Amino acid sequence: MKVLVINAGSSSIKYQLIDMSNETVLAKGMCDRIGIAGGNFKHKVPGKDDYKFDVQMANHGEAIQIIVKALTDPEHGVINSMDEIKAVGHRVLHGGEKFSGSVIVNPDVIAAIEECCELGPLHNPHNLTGIRACEAIMPGVPQVAVFDTGFHQTMPDYAYLYALPYEYYEKYRIRRYGFHGTSHRYVSGRAAAMLGKDPKDTKIVTCHLGNGSSIAAVDGGKCFDTTMGLTPLEGIMMGTRCGSIDPAIVPLLMEKENLTPKEIDNIMNKKSGILGVSQKTSDNRDIEQAAKDGDERAILIENMICHQLVKYIGGFAAAMGGIDAIAFAGGIGENNPHYRARVAEKLAFLGVKIDAEKNAVRGKEIDISTPDSKIRMFVIPTDEELTIARDTLELTKDIVK
Repeated sequence: MKVLVINAGSSSIKYQLIDMSNETVLAKGMCDRIGIAGGNFKHKVPGKDDYKFDVQMANHGEAIQIIVKALTDPEHGVINSMDEIKAVGHRVLHGGEKFSGSVIVNPDVIAAIEECCELGPLHNPHNLTGIRACEAIMPGVPQVAVFDTGFHQTMPDYAYLYALPYEYYEKYRIRRYGFHGTSHRYVSGRAAAMLGKDPKDTKIVTCHLGNGSSIAAVDGGKCFDTTMGLTPLEGIMMGTRCGSIDPAIVPLLMEKENLTPKEIDNIMNKKSGILGVSQKTSDNRDIEQAAKDGDERAILIENMICHQLVKYIGGFAAAMGGIDAIAFAGGIGENNPHYRARVAEKLAFLGVKIDAEKNAVRGKEIDISTPDSKIRMFVIPTDEELTIARDTLELTKDIVK
């Protein structure tokens, strides 16, 4: 069974076509700058030269049509017709409290995702656009929604509630939801397998570190707590997001700088984090090199990130009453040995020990612990697309022709 995985953003669509008989990626690619000038398309097939060209795409529907044409192209494609695609899995950012797992899309699910647009205004509308575009181009093909928030719905109320007047939770469902759930689910599952244990018998802290970053405490295979909150803004500092700050800073800056709610939201989400502190870049690779060159601001950023990592990991270990493993994923987590080494050094009091030679790896699944380490430390490249495809297969295997 072949499953198409769609990740629709505001001006882009990433996709993968996966043969679920052996979980092989047949093709993947991206439509970028949808609806704006300078649009382009990239399509990759293992063993073939990349297929790419510039193209203007007025909307997501046009982008889906380009993807379909590439997948079925006699020279660059991998299938003879779209009939070979039996289901489509969609990444959806916010499911609120409505969804604790993945679901087959129907009118009620569409309506529920629309209701969550207020909680995920930057993502949910575009996720819906991707779903509708696929429904129009592939009528009758089952569509599955896989929610970033779903994995975190197992958090206890004392972990997800904020100490605000309870009426705001009752009226507006203001609470911690958490994100990157598909990644945390995949990484914690792989970590349990690397431990040689049933997930129910593990306590794992997963660190998804990239331009957007979050950390999760996974107890018994279920999310116990996580760093992101009502929105993806809370938690550790990120590429352009400030992460957790004193809430009183918001009205103070609004008054001092005469800012509107939208303007302060834009500052915290798009002008803060690594970019805000460095005032040069949001890319941690630039920070890594600048710190090696002695740039004081870059060194400060590395110190801030490592301090926050240790604080959250240690706090989650205490909250779970123990920890078996720490897993690093995401662009930074997989490719920054320096951060991993500093975290291990600070957590040595818990019995964390890593092998420096093993830790030098980038982007490869590996146990970097020493044999006598009491807590394992893993590097696990995440695979959200495969997780989405697996959910899609499981939900549709009995209904597809």
